Amino acid sequence: MADPMLQVREAEVRFGELRAVRAVDLDLAAGERLALLGPSGCGKSSLLRAIAGLEPLAAGSIFVDGEPIGHLPPERRPFGLMFQDHALFPHRTVGQNVEFGLRMDGVDPAPRTARVGELLELVGLAGFERRAVTTLSGGEAQRVALARALAPGPQVLLLDEPLGSLDRHLRDRLIGELPEVLDATGTAAIHVTHDHDEAFALGDRVGVMEGGRLHQTGPPGEVWAAPRSLTVARVLGHTNVVDGPDGVVVWRPDAATVVNADEADTVEAVVERVHFRGVDHDVRLRTTDGRSLRFVLAAAPALGERVHLRIDPARVIRFGD
Repeated sequence: MADPMLQVREAEVRFGELRAVRAVDLDLAAGERLALLGPSGCGKSSLLRAIAGLEPLAAGSIFVDGEPIGHLPPERRPFGLMFQDHALFPHRTVGQNVEFGLRMDGVDPAPRTARVGELLELVGLAGFERRAVTTLSGGEAQRVALARALAPGPQVLLLDEPLGSLDRHLRDRLIGELPEVLDATGTAAIHVTHDHDEAFALGDRVGVMEGGRLHQTGPPGEVWAAPRSLTVARVLGHTNVVDGPDGVVVWRPDAATVVNADEADTVEAVVERVHFRGVDHDVRLRTTDGRSLRFVLAAAPALGERVHLRIDPARVIRFGD
């Protein structure tokens, strides 16, 4: 990446003896969206909070446009924050919530009002200025929180599981809308999540974290199809770990095809579970030697059926030294 806007170097966060973040390097370009993906406790939220200035760095540095900012308090860093708990001010109207940061920055009333209207229209809440926040739905409240975070014009929006408290319908809707809002405002973003679909949909790049380390970053399709380690593969949900001639390999969920029993070089297995997903099926099988496998298949075999699988070698993940 040429001339990243945000740079994190050798970042470490500790809680007593626990090293929650370990020697993380991270770059973010202007206007780019990076999704940090990992299980609970992997360090992704601690890293985000350290970038925001809400947690101290035990070691390392943070730069924006080449200038160190690690010594600055959160309110002086050029970031907006959005969390799962939208934390709106219940005694203030929607408009008063959105304008809060502008008021703190000393922006005059007329441009403040104009900015609030512009952002509410952008997030699909035009005309909501006088609404009490206690009357909002969960999705509306998160839209207000997004408008409030964007109002001061941050260079980077830092999002910590912001959609986690919403039901699937609302979450899917906001996943579709959020990139459009960020693109319209030209705001870069770091989005922390444990949800694979959310990370792949929102990130121009995905960074996979586990054990306090950032193991791999890259375009979502590239990271999913070619994880560089078994650790990354497991975080991404690749569960078909098998011993191959050249060591441990992973059969991707899309690697198998059900074929005739007389074909050579197949894997024989019994169907243990079939889960319909709308356009395909998540199928769990057990091989004759006792190995549990999961594949995504277009057509569903019958529960208990004995099938033969052909594994596409192009969809087998092999790890380097």
